[in-house]
Amino acid sequence: MYSYALLEKNCYYLIQETEESPIHLIKVNLETEQCMYVSKYTDEQLNEWKKKGDPIFDILELVGDDKIKDWESIYNDNQGSYNYEEDED
Repeated sequence: MYSYALLEKNCYYLIQETEESPIHLIKVNLETEQCMYVSKYTDEQLNEWKKKGDPIFDILELVGDDKIKDWESIYNDNQGSYNYEEDED
């Protein structure tokens, strides 16, 4: 079993918090003595505090910068597709 304390600031990770949970992409934004401020990317970005001791079932990988650039273009394109207005006739 892993914990958030193993993660590094400004890095992106693919993690699974529990054995049954889906895989999430997260980024560690800030680290304090006891906690981590983390962005979790699902359909929408969720920012939350995690205790360093909070368990992580599996850290699948540290995602490299080149892969993040590819992912950002896909994620941003998908986010824009939900923000449309219908024309009024």
